[in-house]
Amino acid sequence: ARGMQDLAFAPGSPHVTSDKSLPLSVSRFSSSVEERFSRVPEPVQKRIVFWSFPRSEREICMYSSLGYHPPEGERDSRVPFNRGLHLLQSGAVDRVLQVGFHLSGNVTEPAGPSEPERSFHVSISFDRCKITSVSCACDNRDIFYCAHVVALSLYRIRNARQVELRLPISETLSQMNRDQLQKFVQYLISAHHTEVLPTAQRLADEILLLGSEINRVHGAPDPTAGASIEDANCWHLDEEQIQEQVKQLLSNGGYYGASKQLQSMFNKVREMLRMRDSNGARMLILMTEQFLEDPRLALWRQQGAGMTDKCRQLWDELGALWVCVVLNPHCKAEERALWLVLLKKWNKLDVCPLEEGNYSFDVPGATTALQPPSVPSAAATARQTVFRRAIKAGELCWGDCHLQKILGSDCYGLGVKSSGDKLCFDPQGRPLWLGDPFPTACARVDALRGHGYAREALRLATAVVNTMRVQRRHQLESYKQQKKELLHKGSTSITNLEGWVGHPLDPIGCLCRTLLEPCRTEDEGLALYPGMGGNVRKVLYHHVPVPSSPGSGESYVTLALEVALAGLGQQRAMPEGLYAQDKVVRSEEQLIGLLDEMEPDERLVQVLRKQAAVLLEGGPFSGFGEVVFRESVPMHTFARYLFTTLLPHDADLAYHLALRAMRLPVLETVMRVGDILPQSPLDSMMANRSPRWFILGHLETRQCELASAMLTAAKGDPKWLHTVLGSIQQNIHSPALLFRLAQDACKTATPASAPPDTTLLNISLELGLQVMRMTLNTMTWRRREMVRWLVSCATEIGVQALMNIMQNWYTLFTPIEATTIVAVTGTSHATLLRLSLDIGQREALCARARAVALQCAMKDPQNCSLPALTLCEKDHAAFEAAYQIVLDSAASATMGHSHLFTVARYMEHRGLPLRAYKLATLAFSHLSIAFNQDTHPAVNDVLWACSLSHSLGKSQLAAVVPLIIKSVQCAPMLSDILRRWSLPSPGLASLPSRRNAAKPPAAPGLDKAPLCQLLEAAIAAYINTTHSRLTHISPRHYSEFIEFLGKAHETFLLAPDGHLQFAQFLENLKQTYKGKKKLMLLVRERFG
Repeated sequence: ARGMQDLAFAPGSPHVTSDKSLPLSVSRFSSSVEERFSRVPEPVQKRIVFWSFPRSEREICMYSSLGYHPPEGERDSRVPFNRGLHLLQSGAVDRVLQVGFHLSGNVTEPAGPSEPERSFHVSISFDRCKITSVSCACDNRDIFYCAHVVALSLYRIRNARQVELRLPISETLSQMNRDQLQKFVQYLISAHHTEVLPTAQRLADEILLLGSEINRVHGAPDPTAGASIEDANCWHLDEEQIQEQVKQLLSNGGYYGASKQLQSMFNKVREMLRMRDSNGARMLILMTEQFLEDPRLALWRQQGAGMTDKCRQLWDELGALWVCVVLNPHCKAEERALWLVLLKKWNKLDVCPLEEGNYSFDVPGATTALQPPSVPSAAATARQTVFRRAIKAGELCWGDCHLQKILGSDCYGLGVKSSGDKLCFDPQGRPLWLGDPFPTACARVDALRGHGYAREALRLATAVVNTMRVQRRHQLESYKQQKKELLHKGSTSITNLEGWVGHPLDPIGCLCRTLLEPCRTEDEGLALYPGMGGNVRKVLYHHVPVPSSPGSGESYVTLALEVALAGLGQQRAMPEGLYAQDKVVRSEEQLIGLLDEMEPDERLVQVLRKQAAVLLEGGPFSGFGEVVFRESVPMHTFARYLFTTLLPHDADLAYHLALRAMRLPVLETVMRVGDILPQSPLDSMMANRSPRWFILGHLETRQCELASAMLTAAKGDPKWLHTVLGSIQQNIHSPALLFRLAQDACKTATPASAPPDTTLLNISLELGLQVMRMTLNTMTWRRREMVRWLVSCATEIGVQALMNIMQNWYTLFTPIEATTIVAVTGTSHATLLRLSLDIGQREALCARARAVALQCAMKDPQNCSLPALTLCEKDHAAFEAAYQIVLDSAASATMGHSHLFTVARYMEHRGLPLRAYKLATLAFSHLSIAFNQDTHPAVNDVLWACSLSHSLGKSQLAAVVPLIIKSVQCAPMLSDILRRWSLPSPGLASLPSRRNAAKPPAAPGLDKAPLCQLLEAAIAAYINTTHSRLTHISPRHYSEFIEFLGKAHETFLLAPDGHLQFAQFLENLKQTYKGKKKLMLLVRERFG
């Protein structure tokens, strides 16, 4: 039990010795009384019994809710503590009786909408200010006390004087004579004979038996007398329920709620450790055993698959908690030995998860020499499970004399001069701690804080920060000596063998939370753990001076800021594995979120400026150094925080930092290699991306956000705008992100209620042009959107920008984009109105658009001829030039029949049928329709061309028939053409270009040229197609073949002697294919 001096008594309690005058705790007081008196006096017994019940409501809350909420806070009615508090306040507790170390009472649940009022009997046993067992008639099955136990406990704490107090029952029995005892027993049996009669008879039989076990034992048990002083006492914890609940939550591991509840249970362990409650380690052992029995572990190992991110986060928290438990500075040696035995046993299990990432435990976090890191030893590359760090932590001790002096006083080292021990003190005489690597030293700090030693944790944290400062100063001096050589070489090796941000021990986060905890303006200490506490809100910090640095102006807030800046700005290699890389990002965002809570006053801004300058000069030890390792973690997110925070105070420093951080070294190296290859930049980038950078897309997005922040801030400042533009063009290689930047810049430059920023608009256009050049030879579904946006952006700038992109279209757009989007949109009515041009400017812009259209038509006649003709309709010379391009392309076979037919139809629609006819005849020279292509895409075009030639006259008809015969071998199509020509032609007489009579020309007879030639070709096509189909015909196609012969018969009959020709054709078929008896039978039935 903890000392009584830190416990608050309930108001209105009986007047006994006050807290300050009680020199001993209840347990020690009981021990001394038992040793001194053979029989404890009744008044002393009553005092011991009275003060042995817990007096802190926080401890009751800890065992009845997942998180501690102050009574004044907003309460959740589902939490047992809050429900119990409500029952207490509503007067639901009655018949409370304390007999010795046993408390009992009734708690009444009020009636609900569908439930009657119910009363529950509650029993509580306690010993030395701890509840050791609970029992309630509600049969609660949970890891926490039920609301009824909470209500009775709070009643005893708040109304201690109103509770009827009795000595232990054994004391009462000792005052009775034989008759009283017999009467007492008989009345007790009579009152509860149905429950206790068998037990009473059994005990009577044993007592009457002289040699029985019960007669050999002196005295008798008393459940109200409390435990012996030698017995260990701890708070009641339902181990079976903990195991069952963890098992159930793990089986629902895919759900967000299950992971959140397990995290809350880990937070509960932290809360217990902070209260120095031994149940913290007990609960963690139970949870660990259930985690290792999770059947998914074996399945994942068998399949070679990684566990889910949620599960991995829980295992990380489990490993970190064990480090905290093992590093308990005041645990017993046998306890630590037991924990290490369990950890080593778990560590050997095949299913025990491995720690992801290339971190180590023994190697210091940063080197002071600019040498390439050595190859890891066999020990470093051994199997590293999540428990390996806790096992290593078990080898650490707290007995070092220097460490004990650091923990013992705020003034240690203040009198030491600079000539003192350089390994123990800095030049200002402040103590250093070099006994551990930086992450391990921070783990010690976290363990001290986690076990409730907040003052000692602050002292060690301050020493660790001082040590980090000295090491960074030595690193900077070492770098300056070799700076010229490194800059000349242009590259460097990584000097930090493991990053502090995203590290499994979270050293930066531990230090920051420890340093900030005493500076919070409200009691929210527990909320400093991620995931603990209620709603996130802005936290106010006040400056608490550092005792070991008097007169320096340092506070714990400034130290926390300095630590966070140093950790986030550390140049470090990207760890291996998707989860480890994702954890780096999450840890960075959490730290920046912690920094965002600090209001940047003058003192903090001074620290920011100083540390920013150090980061810029940090060389290979800083992520902002002039030369960075190729696979170092980018600084974009951190730089954005620094930029936005420093901008109001030191704009030049803010821009220098942000511009230095724009680098993405892993892509810059790839791009340099890709430039040698005959590929587009985008193709090269995509083909050569480093496969182990799983979060590269996320990093590029953060890079884009940093650039966007700089562009927005630089609005109105041409100097910085052009500098930022140069950095963007050099460092951002993603076309999609560049396009996003261009759009954002355009929106920023054109506010609704203010004139546009011309410089920013031009930069937006320049970024858009770069995107066009990067994606010119690639396929992207957003390309058309990009082109349209670029035209609209150029329109915002003015007519000259539009003229420029049209003039240089071949470096920016494909021909089809230039004609259908750029030229058309640039000369649309809406664009011309937007630009407010005079007649001369309009004509110049339209002339440029027509010139672009003609150039595109020459380069890509198939796709651009028709748009060019449409664009040039109002200019005769340009239209003629476009038409000539079409003719030349048709003659050189660069345009297919489908495009020629399309242009021909356009000419007909324009009222130029002769030009349409000319293009149609050219299309026939590129067309070939086989005998079995009844559904050829050009069928409708052929029929249209035939109708057009028929409407124009006999000479055109005579000229087109040979072309049709040459191009079309499909018999049904030829017969369809014949039938169309045998009918009156479709009227084209109303067209303006026609000068002949309104009556269309009559069709020539089928027995005269040129239609007789077409008829002969159709009959020949039917004969050839028939033989071809019969070669491989199957019975299921017989009916279809008969229908085909029927169509052939109709075509044969169009000839003067068609009947005889068809009869001869049938006879030939019967002789040639007489083996196909069933088919020939069908032919005879149909045609005779």
